[in-house]
Amino acid sequence: MFKQAKPASASGTLRALAALLAYPDAGMRVFLPQIGAVLADEHALGAGRLAEIDALITHLTLGDGLAIEAAYVDLFDCGRATSLHLFEHVHGDSRERGPAMIDLAQTYEKAGLYLGEGQLPDYLPVVLEFVSTQPPAEARAFLAEMAHIFNAIFGALQRRGTPYVAILAAMLELAGEKAQATPPVKEAPLDEAWAEPVVFDGCSTQGQAKPGTPQPIHLVRRARATTPQAGSGASA
Repeated sequence: MFKQAKPASASGTLRALAALLAYPDAGMRVFLPQIGAVLADEHALGAGRLAEIDALITHLTLGDGLAIEAAYVDLFDCGRATSLHLFEHVHGDSRERGPAMIDLAQTYEKAGLYLGEGQLPDYLPVVLEFVSTQPPAEARAFLAEMAHIFNAIFGALQRRGTPYVAILAAMLELAGEKAQATPPVKEAPLDEAWAEPVVFDGCSTQGQAKPGTPQPIHLVRRARATTPQAGSGASA
C-alpha cells in the first residue's frame, strides 16, 4: 500500500507574505531581502509565483518611499473591494461582523495566540500569521475556506494593475485553489457613503419616505377646553 505524502510546511512563506502586506514604511523595507530569501529557501510556491513576488519586492525596494506608502494607502485603505480586513467582504458594516470578530479571536486564543493592542482578528496579515502556526494540512484547509474572499480581493487588485496581486495569487496557490477573479461589486463612492444627509431635505432621512413622496400626517384629537360656570367662584 502507498502512504499519502504529508503536505510540506509553508509556515515561513505564510509569515513572509504577511510581512509583505504590512505598511511599506522604511522600517519594513529594510527587511525585504530577508523576506525574499525565506520565500526562495522554503520552495512552497512555484517558480512563476516566486518571480511575480520578486517583482513586487524589487518595486518596493527601488521605488520612491513616499510614493510607495501613498500608493499603499490608496490601494488598501480607500475602498472595500481591496480591504485587507476580511470581514469587510463578508459582513460589511452589519451586526454579524462583531460576533464573527469575537469567534475568530477565540480561535486564536484556543491556539494560545493573543492579539496585540489595536489589532483586529480579521486583518489579513494577522490571519496569515495565525495560519503559519498550524500544521500543514490544517493550514491548507483554513486557507481554502477563505478562497472566495481571496479571489474577490485578487480580482480587485488585478483590475488595479498592482504587483500586490501576486500575494493573493500565492495564498490561493497555498490553499490548493486556482486564482480567478470574481466580478466586481459596485461600491458607492467613499465621499457619498460618508456624506451627511441634507438637513430637512423634504423632511426625509434613510428609512423614511423620500422627497417627492407623500408624507404621513398624524391627527391628534385635543381635549376641548371647558368654560367656567356661573357661581363656580372664578373671578372676572
